[in-house]
Amino acid sequence: MNTQRAKEIAASPVMANVTYEGVPIYIQHVDEKNETARIYPLDQPANEQTVPVSSLQEH
Repeated sequence: MNTQRAKEIAASPVMANVTYEGVPIYIQHVDEKNETARIYPLDQPANEQTVPVSSLQEH
């Protein structure tokens, strides 16, 4: 995924089908400068992590 698309998904009120390593996730914030995203698994909101935007998959 590219940074611009990740930002669009993060800003959208509509839930997008995005995964990280096969796990459905929610994108909280996108850092354009570092090309990273703050995410968490849908079933584990407390398990936040920062990952490269390029590692996210939209389905």
